[in-house]
Amino acid sequence: MKTTPFFARHLVAIAVAAATLPGSALADSEAMLTLPAIDVVGYGEDDLSRQTGAVVVIKREEIERLQPSSTEDVLRRIPGINVKTEEESAVVSNIGIRGLSASEAKSLVLEDGVPVAPGLFIGNDRYYNPRIQRMEGIEVLKGSSSLRYGPSTIGGVINYKTKTPEGVAVSTRIGSFNTREATLEAGGRSPSGDAYAGLVATKARSDGFLDRDYDMTDLMLKAGSAIGDNQNLGVKFSWYENDANISYRGMFLQDYRDGRTYNPAPDDYFLTDRRAFDINHEWFISDRATLQTLAYWSEMTRDYWRYSVDTAASNAAGRWVYTDSLTGNNRSFERFGLETRLMLDHNLFGLINEAEFGVRLMEEESDDKRIRATRDQDRTGVNDRHREDSAESVAAYVQNRFVISERLAITPGLRVESYEQKRKVLTDNGASETTSNTEWLPGIGFTYQLMPAAQLYGGAYRAFSPASNGVALDGLVDQKLDGERSDNYEFGLRGSNGAYTYDVTAFYMNFDNQVVTGNSDPNLSQSNAGKTLHYGLEAALSVELGAGFSIDTNVTWVPESEFRSGDNKGNRLPYAPEYLANAGLTYTDGRFSSALNVHYRGEQFGDASNRKDIPSGAEGGIWGGQIRSYTLYDLLAQYQVNDHLRVQGAVKNLTDKRYITGLRQGIYVGPERSFEVGMNYRF
Repeated sequence: MKTTPFFARHLVAIAVAAATLPGSALADSEAMLTLPAIDVVGYGEDDLSRQTGAVVVIKREEIERLQPSSTEDVLRRIPGINVKTEEESAVVSNIGIRGLSASEAKSLVLEDGVPVAPGLFIGNDRYYNPRIQRMEGIEVLKGSSSLRYGPSTIGGVINYKTKTPEGVAVSTRIGSFNTREATLEAGGRSPSGDAYAGLVATKARSDGFLDRDYDMTDLMLKAGSAIGDNQNLGVKFSWYENDANISYRGMFLQDYRDGRTYNPAPDDYFLTDRRAFDINHEWFISDRATLQTLAYWSEMTRDYWRYSVDTAASNAAGRWVYTDSLTGNNRSFERFGLETRLMLDHNLFGLINEAEFGVRLMEEESDDKRIRATRDQDRTGVNDRHREDSAESVAAYVQNRFVISERLAITPGLRVESYEQKRKVLTDNGASETTSNTEWLPGIGFTYQLMPAAQLYGGAYRAFSPASNGVALDGLVDQKLDGERSDNYEFGLRGSNGAYTYDVTAFYMNFDNQVVTGNSDPNLSQSNAGKTLHYGLEAALSVELGAGFSIDTNVTWVPESEFRSGDNKGNRLPYAPEYLANAGLTYTDGRFSSALNVHYRGEQFGDASNRKDIPSGAEGGIWGGQIRSYTLYDLLAQYQVNDHLRVQGAVKNLTDKRYITGLRQGIYVGPERSFEVGMNYRF
């Protein structure tokens, strides 16, 4: 894909503006030792207390203690997040936040501040899910503070922070389903400490639960250097490849009840690969001004090969019966982006002020082919549908934190997103159509230190999620759609006192502009008419019990997640349970630590109709039905043998609970009880 004049024009403008800013020397040797990175929250206490919304920061030690197989193993333990697991390694991520459906994408996922979804405007599908093995931490940001990022921040922002390894370490893990995994971390600095290079490489293979095998390779390279006394430059390259034997088809009802264990689609494959390159520059202009600039590129392919089914034969057999017809829904994506942020401390109105200004330019393209093949001529055939989607976007934001007093700070902000989308159908003689839209997103938040152990926070803001190209340009007609908008409100209390740390948040999200099928204009098929309402509470409590014991708990209550218009008015959104809860009891004694973790997910519906029975036949489309609540227990332990060697083990789904995680062309079954052992050796 070539950079268009639109993107190049704005890129040059920002680069020139950044280059002409005045600078002054700032002798800060510590800054030279840290690679520049975009922090959504930050790790310090001051970083958390500045946020006007609920925040969660998961550090490396916590990730290692959980011994996760995927990012979803960590996310499902965070307040407000519902995970619809489709397979244990989470090749495809399905998460919902605060009553938003886990089958949709209305929250922004980043890695080191860079979007990871293949298409934010052309199609925000989570075909790529970063690997947990490369992660140093995870930041989750909700509320008005998320205005600094976009689009699709209605539920919030998740930012994965990658490792910057020092020295050499090797980790291995083996477990149930013939799972084998090895990770190498290596990194070092120059003698002066002002240059760095390192890598994290992972190879994992598994037969998978229900024989859904995968073969995954993940590589990340990092390097950086100080530039003079007041600038740092960092680069990151990543390469990922995964051949996964997964599909959108699940088990039939009777086989699930009978406890059968087999792959419902043994010949379907989801093949992905991704390459990405980021450049991150940090300039300490003065002791009151810092400029961060991030440029990024990514390219991804997703080939999804699925066999057609014989519906009548499937009904007779009680499971899917496949024909020899094979379809490849094969898509490739490419993205260029440039983002710059200026952080400026000043004294407007005689107050302490912390201002932030940002601009983001982004261009996305996808190439979508549908290949008709056969079992005899596997993965090759006739391309009977060929589409190209593209989007160009400009976003800008400004926010200013006014420190009114030692206790009170108020942060107003405004974000503007402007974008143009285009679809071209090559198999229709190159017919094409374009559409454009601009969204204005104001917000305001506050923090108030009620007492040393208690801080009030809250705010109001507007968020949006753009209609994808396939919806906005349905039938190659400009549907004249605005973004799906939500007015969000939040109020919370957080703090710590001795052995206790707590956070309680009330939230309210009012959609008034969701896209629904149908329009009063006979020339259009889509319209902005849908309304949904979501409100509830999140609460988290951590207590040091003494004698080596501690407990971490959280609960999410979403009493209302409801359609307010359309055919499903009064129904609850799918994959939006009323209750989520987690508890972890940890014991530490010297070099030994163990934990018993409990996860509860309440009842939820598999589709918007809220039907309660699960179909027993080979019906097409997304299956409905009510998914029962379940509780899972994981038992974890690790022992630091010496300064170099750590060993660990886990029993996941300790009680061997059989449960349903999702419904889509069948029943998705949660993994049975599994065992893992592993080690980490640091040279």
